[in-house]
Amino acid sequence: MSAPKLKAAILVVSTTAAQDPSTDAAEATLREVFEKDGGPQWTVPYSKIVNDSVAEIQKYIINWSALTRSQNDVINLVVTTGGTGFAVADVTPEAVSPLLHKQAPGLVHGMLAASLNVTPFAMMSRPVAGVRGQTVIITLPGSPKGARENLQAVIKMLPHACLQAAGLNSRAMHTGGVKKLEQEAGVGSGSGQQHHHHGHDHSHSHHGHGHRHGHGHGSLVRHTKPSENPMSNDPSLGPGRRHRESPFPMLPVDDALQQIRQHTPEPQVTLAKVYSSLVGAVLAEDVLARENVPAFRASIVDGYAVVVPSDGNMKGTFPVTAISHAAPGQVAPLKEGEIARITTGAPLPPGATSVIMVEDTVLASTKKTEDGKEEEETVEILADNVKEGENIREVGSDIKQGTVILRKGDQVSSVGGEIGLLAAVGVAEVKIYRRPVVGVLSTGDEIVSHDRPGDLSLGEVRDTNRPTLISAARGWGYEVVDLGVAKDKSGTLEEVLREAMRQVDVVITTGGVSMGELDLLKPTIEHSLGGTIHFGRVAMKPGKPSTFATVPVKNNDGERVSKLIFSLPGNPASALVTFHLFVLPSLHQLSGVTPAGLPRVPVVVSHDIPLDRARPEYHRAIVVVTKDGTLSATSTGGQRSSRVGSMKGANALLCLPSGSEPLRKGSKVEALLMGDIRSDM
Repeated sequence: MSAPKLKAAILVVSTTAAQDPSTDAAEATLREVFEKDGGPQWTVPYSKIVNDSVAEIQKYIINWSALTRSQNDVINLVVTTGGTGFAVADVTPEAVSPLLHKQAPGLVHGMLAASLNVTPFAMMSRPVAGVRGQTVIITLPGSPKGARENLQAVIKMLPHACLQAAGLNSRAMHTGGVKKLEQEAGVGSGSGQQHHHHGHDHSHSHHGHGHRHGHGHGSLVRHTKPSENPMSNDPSLGPGRRHRESPFPMLPVDDALQQIRQHTPEPQVTLAKVYSSLVGAVLAEDVLARENVPAFRASIVDGYAVVVPSDGNMKGTFPVTAISHAAPGQVAPLKEGEIARITTGAPLPPGATSVIMVEDTVLASTKKTEDGKEEEETVEILADNVKEGENIREVGSDIKQGTVILRKGDQVSSVGGEIGLLAAVGVAEVKIYRRPVVGVLSTGDEIVSHDRPGDLSLGEVRDTNRPTLISAARGWGYEVVDLGVAKDKSGTLEEVLREAMRQVDVVITTGGVSMGELDLLKPTIEHSLGGTIHFGRVAMKPGKPSTFATVPVKNNDGERVSKLIFSLPGNPASALVTFHLFVLPSLHQLSGVTPAGLPRVPVVVSHDIPLDRARPEYHRAIVVVTKDGTLSATSTGGQRSSRVGSMKGANALLCLPSGSEPLRKGSKVEALLMGDIRSDM
């Protein structure tokens, strides 16, 4: 006997998604659960996104549950997602509870029990379940991960509940006992738990600490090939059930960068004062000149303002009737036959039509002023054929009021030109893209502060990465929060990351992303924070275990936003290379900087460089301009991932292909510039 067909409706409760449906990922996640875990008996003909509003939530639940069998359109199940937390805007339980004719505490318990197996923070959810008319209603969390976990926990039980709510004969349904019901639902002793485990992706790898800097180790040696179906580790499993391979595919670098571009949020616009702090910011709109520059007719030389006669002949001796300095003040009108001494940048007296350079004049006579000083009385002008407008900057001749002086997308440089231009036309504030705040966290029980006095104990490693990455991020113009060191305990790491995401937009962690049993970052991101890991391995050297994830959170306004986590390898050179290769483009995109990432230039290598047989390499190098104008690249030496000295002096990363033969001296390759190009001229 085939399973009866059941209809479900999905109600997404999110003010943010209601305004921009493209930000919602929960509906697609739930449809996938119905299709893969629920099977062919489920269809989802209805879905809707509503604001965090009791009235809107109740409207759709009432309408969907009111459909009758005579209309052949009974909705057997309504699932809501979102609004079940403790934020002020979270009202879904309050909207749904009054509508229920029967409560379903067993379903609530099932969802909570499943989530509590993943994280203690499941206690922060307030699920509701019950029946209205012939429709079963359950409320799920707003995060796609949380919604998936809760629905997977009860999906096998829901057909039974829906059929009973629809009026099927309960006695007939229970004929054969609970074993038969379990068999029909596809659950039973152990199987339900097993399904829950796999449905939650609880088998993701720790992906190793990597922060074990390992100064002095040799080349990595492996004697077996990766399995075709690797599975990840669950922190709760013992060594007998701990898997040996990463579950994450090895992405090419370009694919990893595409994932970063795709999942980095759009830049946010803010208002900023025109001051030195504006350096590095990107304008979010065109800027118009508020005023003319110059705002008055001004002299461009030291000399004498004159009224040019119609024949242009200014030869002769003229009385000096006024003086115009660059300092503000009033200047008397000038008549033909009079001249006024004027300095560079000073306003022309009214009536003046040209300025004669002081070099084209001779002092004719002087006089004593009232304070006893000697002053010019008459000056002989030697110029002939003088034209109106000579040596004068007209109003708006540099910048006209209302013209565009800077374009949207222009970046304010430290050279000073942009700030000077804004100041010249009287612009006090501009709209810019807000620069993200970055947090830097080191992880590992072995990590101690770099400045801790005393010798190291066996196994201890000084924290190289945190001060290095903080310096790098600040050097690129970003505000950085020092998040300290987190120990290798999943609960501790979760608390530190949650607190970090309250303070910053982008979290950079180092260590904990390789394949050790204490490498907890990936499991913490996925299982505890409900995040999504977009890549966990990259085909590159150094930096293979680099990880990029997004975590959905609600901001102070109750809006759902994504925070970014870059989990970089713990080896110092790897961390700094992957910061410049992966983190910096994301920071640029968040800041509106285009093109994002390091600039690329062609260089010529000054010596042979060995290539890695399997992976492309980002080789630390020093690029200089030679006397003939060529950009020449020289390796910084040994490139082992733990060798932080390989970054000393480096201003570029050479993009080397994989290969069995060395890259020969004189070969051309692309280089990513991390710093200024030097000159050996």
